[in-house]
Amino acid sequence: MRDAYQVAAVRAAEHALMELVPDGALMARAAAGLASVCASLLARHPGQVYGTRAAVLAGSGDNGGDALYAGALLARRGVAVTAIAAGSRVHPGGAAALCAAGGRVSGDPETAAAAIGRADLIIDGLLGIGGRGGLRDPFAGLARQAEQARQAGATVVAVDLPSGIDADTGAVDGPAVRADVTVTFGVIKPGLLIDPGAGHAGAVELIEIGLGPYLADEPGATAPQRDDIRELLPRPGAESDKYRRGVLGLLAGSDRFTGAVLLAAGGAVHGGAGMVRVITAAVAAGLVRQAWPETVITVHPEEGGWDLIGSVGRVQAWVAGPGMGTDPAATARLAAILGTDLPVLVDADGLTILSQDKGLLPREAPTLITPHAGELARLLGTDAAGVEARRLEHARRAAGELGVTVLLKGSTTVIASPDAGRPVLVNPTGTPWLATAGSGDVLSGLAGALLAQGLGPAQAGLAAAYLHGMAGRLAADPDGSGQAPIGASDLVRALPSAFRSL
Repeated sequence: MRDAYQVAAVRAAEHALMELVPDGALMARAAAGLASVCASLLARHPGQVYGTRAAVLAGSGDNGGDALYAGALLARRGVAVTAIAAGSRVHPGGAAALCAAGGRVSGDPETAAAAIGRADLIIDGLLGIGGRGGLRDPFAGLARQAEQARQAGATVVAVDLPSGIDADTGAVDGPAVRADVTVTFGVIKPGLLIDPGAGHAGAVELIEIGLGPYLADEPGATAPQRDDIRELLPRPGAESDKYRRGVLGLLAGSDRFTGAVLLAAGGAVHGGAGMVRVITAAVAAGLVRQAWPETVITVHPEEGGWDLIGSVGRVQAWVAGPGMGTDPAATARLAAILGTDLPVLVDADGLTILSQDKGLLPREAPTLITPHAGELARLLGTDAAGVEARRLEHARRAAGELGVTVLLKGSTTVIASPDAGRPVLVNPTGTPWLATAGSGDVLSGLAGALLAQGLGPAQAGLAAAYLHGMAGRLAADPDGSGQAPIGASDLVRALPSAFRSL
């Protein structure tokens, strides 16, 4: 796992370590790592570091000091370094080191504009991890100039995190630096993993400075690596049969919305469940029977008053919602499933029903909901834009208020447990091509299959999101020759390859 720690934990660890090492040792370690990354990036421009140009955007704090000391190391390698004093003062030791190495420090706006405009590399040391809210002038103006230079071909490197990003949440509340690379020190910060902050961070390079033994708190967020997901996935043994491998009940589709159940069933079939029992309307049932003959199909009546649980047969987990409608009969079917003591995943129309009838939650058994921002906004009585802007915060809030595990889909998929002490899980895979109709239905079926095989809600959601993202990448670019648009059906077909990639 790639663990990310909140600012309070990082500050405590830094304080503990600084009690044991000489003054300035941590800054020297950070600056050396930053300079090494910057030198490797500069070498790509003319083919060598010597003779390139760098602009350092220096605030008054330690991040500015890190940037200035790194600038001094670059200047000693032949880089023409100009530091822009963004505020009324800069780190005195860092400024002196840069000047001694042949660089210069200026607070003149015209000098700043010229230095940024001709730079091959721009180092953002305006604000540190304690910064909150968007940038204000003159910092905002420097960020805009840096972005113009980046668009013209310069490389922007952020020190610890891009200025203007909330380190704990990834929120961006105004102007912020957009980096190509972020060099972060000691540990990853949650804001580097979660959008919109992650979208400003670019590639994240971690420089070890010795904080690990002094991190007393649990991580605030964690992102799995390939091996973590591989260890999570159930594998059939010699004694396995279809029941031991997990039976999923899938309540989805209607006569009007037939595609959702087809896609969810495909995700479930390729998710490793031993059997998938599909409960759907008559028209949809006929299509599922043709597309997925291995499923066991039950046609539900259009009206209520039907014993769903007694009619379907044995299952070990449920998925309810994709395309099933929101009429009173659909609500009664969802209520019957939520009334069981089995794990349940609720998505799509099921979430609409929950937003209209909050009395259906919480429940004692494991529950996973998989909303996008709009669906979560309806559940919380807020707006979708606010959810997108503060994904981690809203996922945690929903998990706590609803008493369920929340998988919030989107540009960064985050998974929050109702246990507030557990870190938020962040999925690192995916592609923008996943923003296509039916993609979420495939994810629901896949996650449901993993629930049926015995994974807990958070683990099932995490593994499914990871595999779903891998399937998206493989479907969009199957042979490495270039990306192309995909549909949700392509995801289903790519799932076996996604599993094999682990």
